[in-house]
Amino acid sequence: MTERSRPAAPIFQQILQNRYAGALFSLLLVSAIVAATQPVFLTWPNLMNIVKSNSVVFVLAIGATFVVIAGAIDLAVASATAACAMVLGLLLVAGMPAYVAIPAALLFGGFLGAINGTLISYFKISFFVVTLGSLSMFQSFALIVNDGGSISVFSSPGFAPISAFVNGNIGAVPIILVFDLALLLIAGGVLRYTAFGRALYAIGANTEAARLNGIDVKRIMLLVFVIAGLMAGLGSVVQVGRLTSASAEIDPTLLLTVLAAVLIGGTAYTGGEGGVFGTMIGVLFLGVIQNGLTLSGVSSFWQGMVSGLILILAVWLGGLRQVLRRRRQARIG
Repeated sequence: MTERSRPAAPIFQQILQNRYAGALFSLLLVSAIVAATQPVFLTWPNLMNIVKSNSVVFVLAIGATFVVIAGAIDLAVASATAACAMVLGLLLVAGMPAYVAIPAALLFGGFLGAINGTLISYFKISFFVVTLGSLSMFQSFALIVNDGGSISVFSSPGFAPISAFVNGNIGAVPIILVFDLALLLIAGGVLRYTAFGRALYAIGANTEAARLNGIDVKRIMLLVFVIAGLMAGLGSVVQVGRLTSASAEIDPTLLLTVLAAVLIGGTAYTGGEGGVFGTMIGVLFLGVIQNGLTLSGVSSFWQGMVSGLILILAVWLGGLRQVLRRRRQARIG
């Protein structure tokens, strides 16, 4: 039987084989259910609240997408964000202006990422071991610098521009939404149109083959973790802007939510496949679920359970999608 004469694959298989279709379908389905049960869901203020409350997750998930595409996982992203937030807070209360404090937080995040990247790339230590260890070290740093206490920056002169950036609007559109879209386009362009992006996919698909084809695997992996660190620094700015303080404590669900968003969005946990547009869908999907639970009066304690179950399901569906793709390629071959 020729390929043309074979019956079309079931719709379910077609959805699975498309990297974004499953996540987008799930987002639309959950949104429809929440909208039908909670009329306030589709109001503009509530939709923008979803965007604002998930901007930290989105920024961190952008960096995590680069890492996962390269075939690794950064377990230290949440603790790195807390460490950067404390640096930002200390600089603001010391009287530093925003144009000094923000770059310093970004550079510190990049420095933390460079530590991880160097140990993984040049010292050949497992990314799991390195990022698990740095998770603890970065968290300890965040606690040590101010004896475990939060740093209120509300009255600091340098906080006003940060607050305006995170909480301000251009008309009815939040500035942070414009920023998120710009970050999405930049990250998507880097992955799709640059040699660095192509090398990233090649390393994630087959590290040894990438090395034999002349790709500097060590340098690319170092840069990947530096990018993740920069996103941690940027995420700390958004977090401090929303909380009006720098907290040494880590949201216990933040790391789980970030990784779940990346995997839900179609980025393969084995590397070599994925993209930031799918990650955006994953962030919105989890944000809608969280918002729906809140509007329904369900305890926030359930959020971690829901995110964990969705993460397991996303990994399972990702593996199933790869199996179906290999079968389809075998039939064509």
